[in-house]
Amino acid sequence: MAGTFRRAMDLLYLICVVIGCVALVLISAVIPWAVFTRYVLNSAASWPEPLAVLLTIVVTFIGAAAGYRLNLHMNVAYFASKLPGPFRSLVDLIVQLLMALIALFMIIWGWRLVEVTWHNTIADFPFLSVGVTYLPIPVGGVCLLLFIIERIVLGAPPDPIAQQRDVTFD
Repeated sequence: MAGTFRRAMDLLYLICVVIGCVALVLISAVIPWAVFTRYVLNSAASWPEPLAVLLTIVVTFIGAAAGYRLNLHMNVAYFASKLPGPFRSLVDLIVQLLMALIALFMIIWGWRLVEVTWHNTIADFPFLSVGVTYLPIPVGGVCLLLFIIERIVLGAPPDPIAQQRDVTFD
């Protein structure tokens, strides 16, 4: 059961990373287009800026969940790392539970935001519901909560970069 859950979290992590990377690449393509149309063609396109903002929401909430899983986020662990083992474990558990509260907040209030704005549209994208644009908030919260549960129940996932360094070619 634990192995299955770990593999499922590995797959979820991969999906989050791919979604975050695609969004980041699209942002990197859209912004230069906006600059080109504004300064070279002297006719600014109206859609690049709102699209970049929408993609930033995706990177922020879904990509950040992936970063949290492998502990790639900024944190201040200096004092916690100086504690004896049992206290360090207790502080880590408290941190994980506080993060779970944040994830629950993202799920509950993010979903309410999606519901409230579902029937509104974006001026530059009239075919797109505002609620859809806020979906990354509760989705990222669900991913984050699952990664926190994984960390509490199974411990930190193995670092894929360290695993690749351990591979030797004979």
